[in-house]
Amino acid sequence: MPRPRAKGASEVRTLERGLGVLEALAELGEGGLSQLAERTGLAKSTLYRLLQTLVRLGFAEEEGGVYRVGPRGFAVGQAYPRKNLLQAARPEMEALVERFGESVNLAVRSGLEALYLDQVEGRQLVRLFTAPGTRAPLHATGVGKVLLAFGGIPEGLVLEPYTPYTLTQWDRLLEALEEVRVQGYALDNEERELGVRCVAAPVFGPEGRVVAALSLSAPSRRLSQEEAHRLAKEVVEAAKRASLRLGFRGPL
Repeated sequence: MPRPRAKGASEVRTLERGLGVLEALAELGEGGLSQLAERTGLAKSTLYRLLQTLVRLGFAEEEGGVYRVGPRGFAVGQAYPRKNLLQAARPEMEALVERFGESVNLAVRSGLEALYLDQVEGRQLVRLFTAPGTRAPLHATGVGKVLLAFGGIPEGLVLEPYTPYTLTQWDRLLEALEEVRVQGYALDNEERELGVRCVAAPVFGPEGRVVAALSLSAPSRRLSQEEAHRLAKEVVEAAKRASLRLGFRGPL
């Protein structure tokens, strides 16, 4: 007579499958049920139940039948490198806010978007606030263009328009990214939101790959294009110091 399967073994198997689904989402960036079923080898009915649990717990997100890693999943996956990154960048972020009074953000790439990890709020009466965990388009933000310029363009990126200034033509975006690589920083000239301008610079890890982008943001009436270019040097230097704290030793 076969022995009944232990309940604990079943729970472990479910956990393994759930983690496998989460890993597939991380590798794909996002995907539908059929794509994920092919990737994981799970039956769609089983996969759907696992995905619904992951969504309910915040480890995945679903929109229009398309799934991607959720904020809790990203936070867990990035726990170790995120701690090091925040420790390296936070002093520089605070120093920029102390000197210029404007909000400073730290963002990383997550699939086809930029994900904000941290912010030090500015001291101005009217200041910009971006909550950690907020996502933003790569092609229409300063941090996003930095991540594209130094990290490459992911397959499936769509150049959606947000304002009249958004770069929605590939030739113009590629030209802008080349300029970012040459000058070492990127500007967001009201491309994501009218009335908002920012300047961003890359943070590099020990192996020389871009791991994050550091940005200073302000209302455009306080931060003109000329002023943004002038402050860019300070943002670039802050990002360099954060890179060195992370162990980067290559040419900056």
